[in-house]
Formats: sequence, C-alpha cells, structure tokens
Amino acid sequence: MTKKRTRENVYIMLFQTNFYQEEDRMEQADLYLEGLEDSDATNKAKSVIRERYLAVLEHLEEIDKKIEEKAKGWALSRIAKSDLTIMRLAVFEILFDENVPNSVAINEAVELAKLYGGDKSYAFINGVLASVVKESE
Repeated sequence: MTKKRTRENVYIMLFQTNFYQEEDRMEQADLYLEGLEDSDATNKAKSVIRERYLAVLEHLEEIDKKIEEKAKGWALSRIAKSDLTIMRLAVFEILFDENVPNSVAINEAVELAKLYGGDKSYAFINGVLASVVKESE
C-alpha cells in the first residue's frame, strides 16, 4: 500500500471519530480495517494504519490546541469536520513524525482537502499548516 493510500485510510478513520463516542473508537477502527479489501491491504499495511491512527489520537489534545492557536478567529467547533481532520493528521506529521518532511505533510493535506474538503478548504488548510511549520522551525 502506498504512503498516500495509507494516509488516506488514516484520514478516513480519524474522520469517523467525529461521529462515535470515545469508548467506541477502537471497535469502529477495527471494523474499518476489517472492511479494507484492497489487494494492498495486507496485515502489515493495516498495522501501520492502526499505529498512525492511534498515534494521532494519543496527541489529539496538543494537536487541537495548535490548530486552534494557528486558525486565528476559528474555534474548532466552527471548522468543517473534514478540514479539521485533515489538519489533525498533518499537524501530527509536522510535530511528531520525523519521517515525513513538513513540505510533504502540507502538500498531502492540500491534496486531501481537494478530495474531501470544500472549494476553499485547501487554501485555509495550507495557511494554518504553514503557520504551524513556521513556528516549529
């Protein structure tokens, strides 16, 4: 499974967390992973997806604080769930994943926004993430 497809699966799993209670997250994650029928969705690929999903959830409070700080004038509750989820994944990659260059995290977030976000989502997401990167460097 490609890194791009792995990232997209993590995004989908994270997006689903918006609609379930915290105690149901793992059950829903397991159901999602079981449903992956891609020929690439080997046990190793599913394990990588699960690990990244759990890592983002582990840092969610810190990630959300950073997004709220950088999305000036926007409370998290006002940000579209798809945009918020994309930014959560990208901020995780920027702050906590040394294997993903910042430019790649931003570019992949913009690509996800073009697929799953609104017409102007990619510009908003790009601006917030650029601000996170600028501060982290």
